[in-house]
Amino acid sequence: MPQPPATDPTEVLRGLLDGPTGLGTSAVRAFRDSTRDSTYDSARGSASASEPESAPAEDGESAGSAVRIPQLYCPDAVRDDPALGEEVNERLVAWAAEIGIFEGRLERLRSHQFGRLFMLAHPDCDDPDVLLTAARCGLAEWSVDDHWVDEGEDTTPELLGTRMAMAHAVIDPVRIPSRYYARFEERVQQEPVLRAFRSCLDHLAQIASPVQVARLRHELAVMFVGYGQEAEWRSSERRPAVWEYLLHRYENAFYPCMVLIDPVGGYELPAHEFADPRVRRTYLYAGTANVLLNDIYSMAKEDPTDTNLPNLIAAEDDCSLQEAVDRAAAIHDELMHTVEAECIALSGLGSPQLGRYLEGLWAWMGGSKEWHATSARYHDPAPSQ
Repeated sequence: MPQPPATDPTEVLRGLLDGPTGLGTSAVRAFRDSTRDSTYDSARGSASASEPESAPAEDGESAGSAVRIPQLYCPDAVRDDPALGEEVNERLVAWAAEIGIFEGRLERLRSHQFGRLFMLAHPDCDDPDVLLTAARCGLAEWSVDDHWVDEGEDTTPELLGTRMAMAHAVIDPVRIPSRYYARFEERVQQEPVLRAFRSCLDHLAQIASPVQVARLRHELAVMFVGYGQEAEWRSSERRPAVWEYLLHRYENAFYPCMVLIDPVGGYELPAHEFADPRVRRTYLYAGTANVLLNDIYSMAKEDPTDTNLPNLIAAEDDCSLQEAVDRAAAIHDELMHTVEAECIALSGLGSPQLGRYLEGLWAWMGGSKEWHATSARYHDPAPSQ
């Protein structure tokens, strides 16, 4: 595969703030028409912009709940199997109860329908056990935010660096002298989030190759770096510049979930293609675009002082929150157009596995959009505890 010139992602993301660069969508049908699986052809349709959503703010609600979510350029979900999503969700909640994450919040967790997310995001898999394997990994990742950052007994940002170091020692098992290992193990057994990471990786090893498990370990380590950056903002009460936040979202994004596209699909993307700079740029931009979509949908549930892209744009550009949301949506859409154009080009240059992986990447984003638009995590004003 041809190697493109090296590009500084920070400069690329900074440039996106100036608006669209002209990448269009005229070739999208060529990408979709090249699909190798007829179930995709019949279900995908064309890339679409989701309908605008709005909700008036009521007393006690955040300012974000009053803004209109603009149309977002994103594909639709390839398939929706409610029964399969419900089965995965129930098994996921049972696993969370067994591990101890979300204790006292299991009904709330159930209402968020994370199992449905992974059913929507992996349309080439109808095996609930395999989908559950991916869902466990995703929920372990979410538990960092919901236990150590936003909720939990102690969300002091100064603790996050130590916690991330412990989490990394679990995902890439630590090697220390045996007389000290017992102390480490004691700490793991006391912390549900650490147990969740260990359990989900053990389950993943049953369906994925060692190479695929290692890929997730790497992406989790990058995500942990992003959490450390966020902790610095919180502890210093510093508002990052928009470009710095976009760099953060390039690291702390959805790609740790997306990296499981091929093991869930039952194949393996060849190592030389997974590591190709142009391929990596494409799938990391996809993860970034998807987490910016999350920023837009989740702001209605967050405090107005929280660090998200619309709030930062509003402060930096001195504009209304609605204008900031619209500008955040434009950044999301430009990333999506870039991902789309690269998927079209790369699918014709690489192996059949790469073509399938890029199809899966596109389908993942459509499933995630559908979940964000419907999950009680973002749309239920008073979820049950």
